[in-house]
Amino acid sequence: MAMLLAAKAILFDLDGTLADTAPDLAAAANAMLIARGEPEVPYRHLRPQASHGARGLLGVAFGIGPDDPRYEALRIEFLERYESAICVKTRLFPGMDDLLATLAARRVPWGVVTNKITRFTLPLMDKLGLATRANCVVSGDTTPYTKPHPAPLIEAARLIARAPADCIYVGDDARDIAAGQAAGMATIAAAYGYCGESAPASWGADAVVGAVAEILPLLGIAIAPA
Repeated sequence: MAMLLAAKAILFDLDGTLADTAPDLAAAANAMLIARGEPEVPYRHLRPQASHGARGLLGVAFGIGPDDPRYEALRIEFLERYESAICVKTRLFPGMDDLLATLAARRVPWGVVTNKITRFTLPLMDKLGLATRANCVVSGDTTPYTKPHPAPLIEAARLIARAPADCIYVGDDARDIAAGQAAGMATIAAAYGYCGESAPASWGADAVVGAVAEILPLLGIAIAPA
């Protein structure tokens, strides 16, 4: 796979790209079912919806959408349950910590751009030990828009003092790639993530990776020695 560019900055989506948050999101949904005497939903059915937050998880667990009159109360309960156990089984994807350490060693700024709102993003980043390591964190409520709108990515580039054209955005959803392209960034589709119902190869990203270890070679950066 050809090198995209000698990276001046790299930005990551959070859920399904930087960290595997699906276990704790799925646990919140299943806890709600258990509390109602209903059977749990198998994890394999919940995982693909993790990038879509409450809407996706509740859609699978309860078969309802935002237009259902029960939805708002369920959404509030889901978020409260998730917030209370936000980093029990959540972990960085294998190889991600080494990748971030290498970027820091090479003085390549990196940051997070997520649709997750600040209420959840910052505590999770802190529990993952990334709050002081990231050069920027842009949440779903940082700007008036969320992905696939390019505004959050443009704001991230501003925060790290890099032109959008000098940034690469990595994400595991079609909206991530659309946002990156609209912002004028090179894009990498993380096929190891949740990916929803569509195939990453169909998103039009500049590159598709099946594992975190495949990202650095695209950036023209070698793994920093331990």
